[in-house]
Amino acid sequence: MVTVLAALVVAPNPINIYVGSQGNDNWSGRLQLPNRRGTDGPLKSFGAAKLLVRKLKEGKSPITVNFDAGETELSAPLTLGPEDSGTEAAPITFRTFDKEPHVFTGFRVIQGVSLKPKPSVVKVGADGLWHIDVPDVRQGKWWFEQLYVNGQRRQRSRLPQDGYFTVDAQLPPSSEAGQGKGFDQFGFRPGEIQAGWMNADDIDVIGFHNWAVSHNRIAAVDESTHTVRFKQPTGYDADWCAFHKGDRFLVENVREGLLKPGEWYLDRKSGELTYWPEKGEEPGHCWIEAPVAPSLLEIHGDPAHGKWVEHLRFETFMFDGAGYRVPPKGRFFPQAEVDLPGAINLSGARDVVFDRFEVSSVGCYAVDIGAACQNVTLRHGNLEDLGAGGVKIGETVLQKNPELLTSHNTVEGCTIVHGGRIHPAAVGVWIGSSPYNTVRNNWIEDFYYTGVSVGWSWGYGESGAHHNLIEGNTIQKIGQNVLSDMGGVYLLGISPGTMVRGNRISDVQSYSYGGWGLYTDEGSSGILLEKNLVTNTKSAGLHQHYGQDNVFRNNVFAFGTEHQLMRTRAEDHLSFTFTRNIVYWDKGDLLASNWQGDGYKFDHNLYWKTGGGGFDFAGQSWDAWRACGLDDGSLIADPLFTDPAKGDFSLRLGSPASKIGFGSFDALRPKERPWMRFTDLPKAWP
Repeated sequence: MVTVLAALVVAPNPINIYVGSQGNDNWSGRLQLPNRRGTDGPLKSFGAAKLLVRKLKEGKSPITVNFDAGETELSAPLTLGPEDSGTEAAPITFRTFDKEPHVFTGFRVIQGVSLKPKPSVVKVGADGLWHIDVPDVRQGKWWFEQLYVNGQRRQRSRLPQDGYFTVDAQLPPSSEAGQGKGFDQFGFRPGEIQAGWMNADDIDVIGFHNWAVSHNRIAAVDESTHTVRFKQPTGYDADWCAFHKGDRFLVENVREGLLKPGEWYLDRKSGELTYWPEKGEEPGHCWIEAPVAPSLLEIHGDPAHGKWVEHLRFETFMFDGAGYRVPPKGRFFPQAEVDLPGAINLSGARDVVFDRFEVSSVGCYAVDIGAACQNVTLRHGNLEDLGAGGVKIGETVLQKNPELLTSHNTVEGCTIVHGGRIHPAAVGVWIGSSPYNTVRNNWIEDFYYTGVSVGWSWGYGESGAHHNLIEGNTIQKIGQNVLSDMGGVYLLGISPGTMVRGNRISDVQSYSYGGWGLYTDEGSSGILLEKNLVTNTKSAGLHQHYGQDNVFRNNVFAFGTEHQLMRTRAEDHLSFTFTRNIVYWDKGDLLASNWQGDGYKFDHNLYWKTGGGGFDFAGQSWDAWRACGLDDGSLIADPLFTDPAKGDFSLRLGSPASKIGFGSFDALRPKERPWMRFTDLPKAWP
């Protein structure tokens, strides 16, 4: 008899490394706490842990770096490269092992609070304003444009105190602007901009251009003609980025505009920070801080040479306090502010996971999943108090090489709220020329432009944004009368396989035109939009600018203010099919804009206008509309929603919706608002 012994393959034992506030970078890092002799214990810093991981990972064991619930102050971001990668069998995890998260902060404390009485750095003037000397500002080592007091963002001095100024005269580009470079001047009313203001180079004139915003630095002010010229034009010779008569603008960082509690001003020359305290705030009892680091975590591979940062996991961390500074000549980007980075930036990353984490109090986007990133997952994140938007995925350029393509990334179960605090044209989640991404079950609230934006191709040219899934998200409080031409979900370009499904979209309120729930913009094609609840939109629940073969199926559109459904361009092909939907309204038109031609199909829908009144179908009666071959299997009947006034659009027994083949779905019932650290963050813009 021959006995065969099977070789047993034993997985290497996991390795644990510890990092703590009581640590020492000369220790082994293998103990959670210092030993009694004080000769060994945890490491002190992220950098030391990173170097140790590089040595230990050659053993092919999974490695976990465990942090205590302390705080790491950053003057520059943490960095990870290809040499810090794990493998599928031996991933590398960074996590907090305590109940509270470890905090990586880019804030520098200007005035702290201690249990032991300390002299306050605050000097109180006769006018009650606080004056703080910041030597690094005076010496040119530090400049900040965001300030926090007791954890709350404070507003830089701004004029006017309420509402906006408006452009008094549209002017052509100046000779300094350059041919075709955009617009760089306008006329204002007397006193709104003054030549004698203090530190004029640091003043920020913020212009609002429909769906975009410009930050402009003053080159010259002529008070005799009431004109202002800027150091840099808006960059595009297009009407939508001009300064039209009546367009709104604000003037920020004006010492003479420091006129109400909660505002502040930083004098670059003297290094003096002046703050008007809010009621109840006292010197020495307030925590005053400002950001130093522009970002907090940088994870970058070398895609051009096929070197990736792989198999990393981050759990239970808080990233707090990344700054932003307007460039000396100003800045302008045409849409969604996607030229801005994140507090966390990735490129050339593969199989990287962030789970149960927070990014807050930042100047730009929270997370940028950039070039050549694949299988990056953000799960159960809390992204709050954002200077720009929440998450960016992909690039604005179309990558032909699949290895260099950003794809197959996921944003799931995240709270993405209180955005656009510096850059109001940013969005909750943006997907550029990137396919096969999932944005699922997130709560997106309190933005001034769009909730979720997918695609970066205008018209019927080649698009890299296809097979994206936008599902189960709550998207609300969008626009807030600040910008125009927006959507709860905004789509662009040819997008076969893309689905927008089961989302709950409400309160999309534009400044002028274009407060839409589902917005298929230029060239949007091949998209399925189903089982969405869209309510309380200014312009319409649905707007198709132009596109081909889109399907709107089994949705509810309710309570559009001006209109319910809109289409802009008539085309020779089938633009969209509208079937098994419920449209429920109490005011405004049912159909608006352009319904010429026959490039659309309507069938098996249910329409109901509360309070009675006639039903007008693009200027036609119900019978005339149906005589055109539209809505043959549709009904005019009350759908019997449970309590639509309170947001409950579930169907009661006996609803006629079943007769059109309508299927109920989860988004019809109100969803519980998740926990938010900043539940009542003040509105950023008038």
